[in-house]
Amino acid sequence: MSNEPTSAIILAGGASRRLGSDKRRLRLWGAHGPTLLERTLALANELCDEALVALNDPELWPELPARLVRDACVGAGPLGGIYAGLLACAHRYALVLACDMPFLQRDLLAAMLALPRDYDVLALRAGAPRATRNDLGIEPLHAVYSRACLPTMREALETGERQVAALFPRLRVRVLERADYAAYDPDGLALFSLNTPEQLDQARQRIATPVPDRA
Repeated sequence: MSNEPTSAIILAGGASRRLGSDKRRLRLWGAHGPTLLERTLALANELCDEALVALNDPELWPELPARLVRDACVGAGPLGGIYAGLLACAHRYALVLACDMPFLQRDLLAAMLALPRDYDVLALRAGAPRATRNDLGIEPLHAVYSRACLPTMREALETGERQVAALFPRLRVRVLERADYAAYDPDGLALFSLNTPEQLDQARQRIATPVPDRA
């Protein structure tokens, strides 16, 4: 079990083109509830020793309780945000979360952070096909990264590579299969992300539906 201090990096630089509105400012839990970015950041602050938010417009977020860092390379997508966050963070490992995941599971994240840190990347394999952002079925934006990834990430950015998962063959990646974490995510929602109006409707419907008692 790891007691090593950990940073958190929230990726909030997406353009939300497919969704049609700024997903970071969605208030899925009511008009007076937190924005999606605020909720993600609150969870990160609870679990980690510091929090950073990687985004391209920090001047629009003066009240966020986190250090704000600009993406390392404009147009580099999540890889640029992870790289910028790892460069700026104070600790050797960082929990990396996209800000568009409304059903993050606290206990699952805590369990990931508690595992021995014998990896460069710790990530989850989704239980359903096409449930992640790449063909591997591994979610790179709900993961723990080591600063040991920085040289590989820098080389990728310099050569024009933009896919985070494309770096995995060059890193020590530990993948948790669905069976390894199902107890922490019984409904299989932890990796659900908001990219389209249809997914936004699904999330709103899920939040509005009472969760049945599992006892």
